[in-house]
Amino acid sequence: MVSVGDLVRQHTSLLEDDLRWVMALLGEWHLLSDLSFADLVLWLPRADGAGYVAAAQVRPTTAPTSYGDDLVGRTMEVGRRPLVDAALETGRIRRDSDPEWWDAVPVRVEAIPVVRGGRVIGVVSRTTNLVAARTPSRLELVYLEAAGMLARMIAEGRFPQGEVGPTRRGAPRVGDGLLRVDAEGEVSFASPNAMSAFRRLGLVGDLLGHRLGAVARELADSPTDLPVDEGVETLLRGERPRRVEIASATATLAVRVIPLDPGGVPTGAIVLVRDVTELRRRDQELLTKDATIREIHHRVKNNLQTVASLLRLQSRRVGDPTAASALREAVQRVRAIAVVHEMLAERTDEDVDLDDVLDRLAAMAVEVGAHGDGARVERHGRAGRVPAELATPVAMAVAELLQNAFEHGLANRSGTVVVGAHRDEHSLTLHVHDDGWGLPSDLDPYSGESLGLRIVTTLVRDRGGEFSLVRTEPGTRAELTVPVGAAG
Repeated sequence: MVSVGDLVRQHTSLLEDDLRWVMALLGEWHLLSDLSFADLVLWLPRADGAGYVAAAQVRPTTAPTSYGDDLVGRTMEVGRRPLVDAALETGRIRRDSDPEWWDAVPVRVEAIPVVRGGRVIGVVSRTTNLVAARTPSRLELVYLEAAGMLARMIAEGRFPQGEVGPTRRGAPRVGDGLLRVDAEGEVSFASPNAMSAFRRLGLVGDLLGHRLGAVARELADSPTDLPVDEGVETLLRGERPRRVEIASATATLAVRVIPLDPGGVPTGAIVLVRDVTELRRRDQELLTKDATIREIHHRVKNNLQTVASLLRLQSRRVGDPTAASALREAVQRVRAIAVVHEMLAERTDEDVDLDDVLDRLAAMAVEVGAHGDGARVERHGRAGRVPAELATPVAMAVAELLQNAFEHGLANRSGTVVVGAHRDEHSLTLHVHDDGWGLPSDLDPYSGESLGLRIVTTLVRDRGGEFSLVRTEPGTRAELTVPVGAAG
């Protein structure tokens, strides 16, 4: 799929700063489309000077579209659209006095120059479907007035505006609710949806003629995401662009302020509002659920560590060396599972960074293994993120292999254990390779006599994978492969 950036770099001579301005405009131009009841197409001049390329297109949610096809990526020769040519040359908004007819549909076409730093870097064509044309309502007149101001601000290089405040799920759009405030912050128009939103916030009476900031201050328990030195009344005067949420005991409103200052003269602002009460309730439920899950993983990890400590104590009190060794091995298995739960307790999702798990397992093996002072572990490759249901068996398998490498391969000698990882689109391969004594010549690793190797084989095969153990010169190489998705 070709992106806007690809089209700009392939077809135009715009600078990177120009591209950033274009991308900022595209992030906001749905406002102009919805307020205008019109389709917008961004035409950028081609580097060869022979025409334009359509870099982006947006359709209104408030009116029928004028375009049946997607124009993005298409080119247009100079002279095909005289209004676009004129807007690019003059830096002024151009419009036809009479409607055009497209496939028996009357449309009004305008061309708005996109200006950055005093330079025209592109043209937005605005096309309005006039099939349903009629005497506009008060709401439509307010929409069109605001659209005219935004278009002029684009042509003056004043829009898009740099905004302060977070963009969260549920950001308001034009149809969600719109208020028009004057330069003093008084409400001169409130759409029915905007009035309904403020009713849910607790409003009794009307908004018209009242200062929006003062009304919101009285209704709100807490305007969220605001600096401590800025109140909601200052915010809603409309002097600068902001996004914020206003909460009361009954509702939460997402609010967006877009100042209007065509010609550099402040004329107030349009304020978009949306009731996001239910969205925020669900967000809070998810946060609570995530916190509960993390707490469960944390408690499981603590319980497993307690079990490991008890087994370790028991191993020290057992007189039989074989039984003591078996208990120490059980300690390592329990600790391997605890490592996965420890990582799950630190995150809000159910994926695990397997590389972090491998690092922790390697450190544990060095800490408790029966080996010489010079033994060490090296890590090669990247395993990526995997689901928890895969991380646990893989961690247990690697812990077994590391324990074997230290206790048998490097028993009473120095050496190196390499833990390697390779991941492709379909599988994950891990290997544990030591340069120690090597497998005894009379040992059949697949006979089932070794509990550790039997555990590894079972864990890997239960996940649909494969396990192998081979003698090398020097040492031993154990390798497991399990099916998995692309690297996370």
